[in-house]
Amino acid sequence: MFGKRFWWRELPAFVIGTGMMALAVNMVYSPMGMVPGGFSGLAILLSHMLYEYAGIPMAVWSINLLLNIPVFVWGIFEKGHRFIMKSFIANLIFSAMLYAIPEQPVAEGDFVMAAIVGGVLTGAGIGLVFATGYSTGGTDLLGSLICTYYPHISVANALFVIDSVIIVAGAFYFGIDKAIYATAAVFVSSKVMDAILSGMTQSKQILVISKKWQDIAEEIMTSLNRGVTQIKAKGVYSGQERPVLLCVIGKRQTGQLLQAVRKHDTSAFVIITEAREVLGEGFDSTALGMSADGKKLFKLHRKTTKKP
Repeated sequence: MFGKRFWWRELPAFVIGTGMMALAVNMVYSPMGMVPGGFSGLAILLSHMLYEYAGIPMAVWSINLLLNIPVFVWGIFEKGHRFIMKSFIANLIFSAMLYAIPEQPVAEGDFVMAAIVGGVLTGAGIGLVFATGYSTGGTDLLGSLICTYYPHISVANALFVIDSVIIVAGAFYFGIDKAIYATAAVFVSSKVMDAILSGMTQSKQILVISKKWQDIAEEIMTSLNRGVTQIKAKGVYSGQERPVLLCVIGKRQTGQLLQAVRKHDTSAFVIITEAREVLGEGFDSTALGMSADGKKLFKLHRKTTKKP
């Protein structure tokens, strides 16, 4: 569970990502009275309400942690501790960041700037954490757990309803104007998160049609350490049968692959498309586009790929 990949890749992403999220909460959302949904948004709302109506000074980090504990316990029973543990660790780090970072507004009075800064920080932070294949729990985990009992409801719809209820509750307490800015921050956050995840996860699907397909396939396996699939195909006009090579690579390998193709056939027909998510041997479950161990991947493919 906690191998080299966790210590060198996932844990730094957890720390940096949750740190950015905590900055958004303590320096934008909480001091500005903005509730952007999620358990952190609910924690902001409850923290202000407890202090105003009951005189209880309860910090956002402690409320966030308390809200997540029952969800994680539920998740352990439903999905198992292996699935939940790293998300729980990410949430602990997030709560620790909320505790360590002082609540100090960075855009006091400027709600447009607050929405932009908060959205960028939140989106970038969530994107980094999601890129590891995990989350910080909260409404994301709650939504997926609800969908296990109501499979006709999509996770996206469940999250939309949960976050909408939290944002509306924030509007009743802080005012509709701040709720609008919070909604704008959520929009900015989603765009930044999508940009980060797209940049980190997109792989390329390559189709190659060439008379020298054997040489090209061997070159790809040797030079790029990538497996190649041969697909039987037939030209409708010519009636000739000619194999089509299918290969999925990390996007940074695109130029190298094109060089490998042109080396053997400058007239080869090449189609390059985006592969939004790739799961399976040689690709991380987080779909970062590349195996962390190219040599190991090469050996696996060489063992399972028959030479034509």
